[in-house]
Amino acid sequence: MRRWAQLGLLALAACSGGKDSVEEQQHEECDGVEAGALPEQAQRSPFDIQRAQATEGREAVLVRYRAKGRVSAAAVQRLGGQVKAQYHLVPAVAARVTPEERARLAADPDVESIEPDVEVHALGMPVAAGSVDEYTDAVRMVQAPKVWDANEDGVLDTGAPTGAGIRVCIIDSGLDRRHPELAIPYAAGHDFVDNDEDPSDETNGVRGIGHGTHVAGIIAAQLGSGGASWPNMSRGGMVGVAPGAELLIARVLNVHETASISDVLSGLEWCQSQGANIASLSLGTSMDMGRTARDAFQAARDGGMLIVAAAGNDSEVGHEAPLSFPAAYPSVLAVGAVDTGGQLAFFSNRGAGLSLVAPGANVYSTISMQGATTPDIEAGGQHFTSRSLLFAPAGDFTGELIDCGQGESGACKGGTCAGFVAYVRLSDTYRLNAIAQNVMKQGARAIIFGIEKSETEPWLIGLDGPGRKWVPTVAVGRESRAAVLQTLGQQVHVNLRGVDYAWFPGTSMATPHVTGVAALVWSARPSMTATEVRTVLESTAKDLGESGHDPRYGYGLVQAKAALDALPPVQAPAP
Repeated sequence: MRRWAQLGLLALAACSGGKDSVEEQQHEECDGVEAGALPEQAQRSPFDIQRAQATEGREAVLVRYRAKGRVSAAAVQRLGGQVKAQYHLVPAVAARVTPEERARLAADPDVESIEPDVEVHALGMPVAAGSVDEYTDAVRMVQAPKVWDANEDGVLDTGAPTGAGIRVCIIDSGLDRRHPELAIPYAAGHDFVDNDEDPSDETNGVRGIGHGTHVAGIIAAQLGSGGASWPNMSRGGMVGVAPGAELLIARVLNVHETASISDVLSGLEWCQSQGANIASLSLGTSMDMGRTARDAFQAARDGGMLIVAAAGNDSEVGHEAPLSFPAAYPSVLAVGAVDTGGQLAFFSNRGAGLSLVAPGANVYSTISMQGATTPDIEAGGQHFTSRSLLFAPAGDFTGELIDCGQGESGACKGGTCAGFVAYVRLSDTYRLNAIAQNVMKQGARAIIFGIEKSETEPWLIGLDGPGRKWVPTVAVGRESRAAVLQTLGQQVHVNLRGVDYAWFPGTSMATPHVTGVAALVWSARPSMTATEVRTVLESTAKDLGESGHDPRYGYGLVQAKAALDALPPVQAPAP
């Protein structure tokens, strides 16, 4: 997975240098280097192997039955199909079938249609006291602290709405339950990737980056419960929009942040079975997910659940992309992203069905424990501004800084297998992983990429992952490149320290802000319906674009305090 900026594998054999001494191995490949490789035990899990063997030559489909037909997983099995799930929201079965089995199913008079099961991708009581330093710019933008800490003393106000009593179901990549911010709000979970009751963002020892954990933190991270944080950030971490909400976790995205429609629908049904008030989906696809999915979301909505989903990140400068699915369905509240200045994020998808916008350009929240790193480059007592690459491991190394040009094989002149720090001029991010592998094979124990981007811009570069073997790797922007190059030939120290938080961009991050505000409103008036909650959010949003609703900003920026103020007063019980 490669992430550039603004948004969000090759396993190599051991190198085969044939020289004996370090000096003689200059410019050769070094023995025992596994550049970019997966640990052997994580190459394929037993579950992956079993599934691959079972599904060889089969197509994943959704078998849709007629409204008055008899839905039968057993009938699919009798015809040879491998049943994955039978749904209750819609008359359908998820299965894997051969072409012959599909033809026999299509001939069944009770079967209305057979649709492809396509892939989608990513998108107790609360702790009462902490610090106002935990209130991120994004949480303030949606007015959450004005609801539960009106006097700004870092303590939740007694009796204030916090999301208490509201169950929010996050359909995403799972949750790192070890994170101290999220232990209290977690209520229950199910893993539809590994088919168990532990929704951790992990498979066979390989942990995901924590997309679902990031989403969960935006909704319900706790005051005063911080993990390892970044320099100049609160030691208490951060606080979510609705710290009193209960979190239900449906893991449908794997560690590479992809999922099938069938798993998403299974997650949606599970959410409903657990009594979820709100389902939050920071995922989607540019393809229509099909009638079965559309009807399933409508049925969940008709059953009383508010469904909130990300608009998508496919827009570019000069190109406005339409809403992703399921956000494009009328039953779903679609959320776009704005930056801290209230301007629409360039990547945010647009359309007439867009409902609201929320912060999503660069949002600070929880991730998998030690899932990110904070970097430091030091040479001769001087420190240089840098950013660590996504999936670069924590660790440190001190060695001679060697000019490796653009990272070609044999380009690290003067480097040895004893180890060095590689400086690489990066002009082609699509070759990033191959370049990192090249210099690691030449002995690099740390890598510094010099890039064209300014350090004032919100960019992010990622190596392939998760689970790949890399060395500590950082990037320096154009303001620092020249100064770093002045240290060529000197001893340079590269240090990446693991942290439990990260800044992520995307409509995936905007969505949970709206979800959290909805939880605050609903907790203040538990008798409200999903439609009433949605209506009050839309009617009280801060208008940012053209007057009224428009396809870029929808009804505007979601506002928690304005929504609460618009609620009618609670009627006192009759004497």
